[in-house]
Amino acid sequence: MAGTDSAGSLLAISDLHVRHPENRTIVEGIRPRTPQDWLLVAGDVGDTVAEVEWALRLLADRFARVVWSPGNHELWTPPGDPVTLRGAARYAHLVELCRDLGVVTPEDPYPVWQGRGGPVTVAPLFLLYDHSWRPDGFDTPEAALAEAYRTGIVCTDEFLLHPDPYQSRSAWCAARVAETARRLAERDPALPTVLMNHWPLVREVTRVLRYPIFAQWCGTDATADWHVRFDAAAVVYGHLHIPRTSWHDGVRFEEVSVGYPREWQPRRVPPGRLRQILPAPEGTPSTAW
Repeated sequence: MAGTDSAGSLLAISDLHVRHPENRTIVEGIRPRTPQDWLLVAGDVGDTVAEVEWALRLLADRFARVVWSPGNHELWTPPGDPVTLRGAARYAHLVELCRDLGVVTPEDPYPVWQGRGGPVTVAPLFLLYDHSWRPDGFDTPEAALAEAYRTGIVCTDEFLLHPDPYQSRSAWCAARVAETARRLAERDPALPTVLMNHWPLVREVTRVLRYPIFAQWCGTDATADWHVRFDAAAVVYGHLHIPRTSWHDGVRFEEVSVGYPREWQPRRVPPGRLRQILPAPEGTPSTAW
């Protein structure tokens, strides 16, 4: 499908986690408001390649355009997945899968949203993390990781997200940050951007985590100024499973995750509601959903 009619909206969601039956039901119910709507999917669609393909195929058939950034779950190599690729090879496989479905990836030319609130350059990013968001009192990544193991707050990435052919996920992150910054610097400077990354771009948004030590798997200091440096009209992210709107340096940040069924009860808004990115909703508050 294709469309740039001014009646459309730029919508976003993330952390679909379709291995859960309740989440799969939510995804089956996601539909555009108009035939011209675009959908940004900020990662963690599923744990296996088949899950990712099922969800993105369904959404690509419904929306004028789907734009995807990978999360850590897509990059896992879980037991039982017939696709046993690891690291960069797994990511490359997912990129080719998305291209076959007509889904835009971080490896493709950045599309320009010409609908309401545009024109803006929509930039899906894949940046990972580098353990620079350490808790106070821990001066090295090794010390912070050791404390995480001591307290039992350890991301599953440590076991399933392989960095091959890089020596570490931090090294992979450094390579991704350098290449992505180069591409963003070469975009059309006349247009603002919507930046979409699974992991947050600024550390401030992780201050609400129940377990602050988990922030070391959530981003990198290297992107702290990207929302200003690359003229963001809005920033879309997920990963934290804390859907909310916040403002940083006058830029609107939208955490758009669905999350896990066990997390839904305290929320004021039912899970699976698409977040409108453009046109910017009037009077958007700084609040948790």
